[in-house]
Amino acid sequence: MEDALISDGRALKHVAVREYVRGLVAGHAPGSPAPSERELVQRFGVARMTVRQALDALVTEGLLERIPGRGTFVARPRRIATPITSYSEEMTRRGMLAESQTLLVRREHAGPGVARAFNLTEGDAVVHWRRLRRADGQPLCIEDAYLNEVLLPGFLHAAMPTSLYDDLAARGLRPTWAEDSISADVATEEEAELLEVVPATVVLRHSRRGLVGDRVVEVSRSVYRADRYTMWMQLGTDD
Repeated sequence: MEDALISDGRALKHVAVREYVRGLVAGHAPGSPAPSERELVQRFGVARMTVRQALDALVTEGLLERIPGRGTFVARPRRIATPITSYSEEMTRRGMLAESQTLLVRREHAGPGVARAFNLTEGDAVVHWRRLRRADGQPLCIEDAYLNEVLLPGFLHAAMPTSLYDDLAARGLRPTWAEDSISADVATEEEAELLEVVPATVVLRHSRRGLVGDRVVEVSRSVYRADRYTMWMQLGTDD
């Protein structure tokens, strides 16, 4: 897998190294050693800086930790809830550059699923914002965000924000909790064209209902390339 990624001129080498290390240490006990920079340089034939960038991203993510004078190891789980992050924040956390392209933005009548998620009446007005999201220049995700127009006066009449969550935060409406669901599926022809994969390629579908208190402020449906994206979260109790 990693050899295919390295040989693909569209993929960045540090992404291939990062995902190789992620797969290698998955399930290993905290404190288990990660591959050394020297091993990875020799395996992939890349510069040490490329390897360091890949390991830095996993350290930032919390999967690995560096111990001065000893090396890099599988990190002990951080006892924090998985934060609610925007796409841009998530890509930054993974050491990747996020970009977005608006495909559609308009006022629509809420269909039954969106209306139910918002606790609205079917046919009520919502804002639909569809974007192609890229990471390190490569298509990664198609996101359809639906917003309650009543809560966002003037949203459609201003320049579209770079970050939806930043705009919601400025209005005091950034989600403080969310209900997410994740499922595996295959890409439609339209999705495959946008994501630059063949039709029926396996994808991850991620649905979110973002809330502030009891108010639903965002309903989103995203489809991710499963070969370039891994969902990550922490689960557990306070015991």
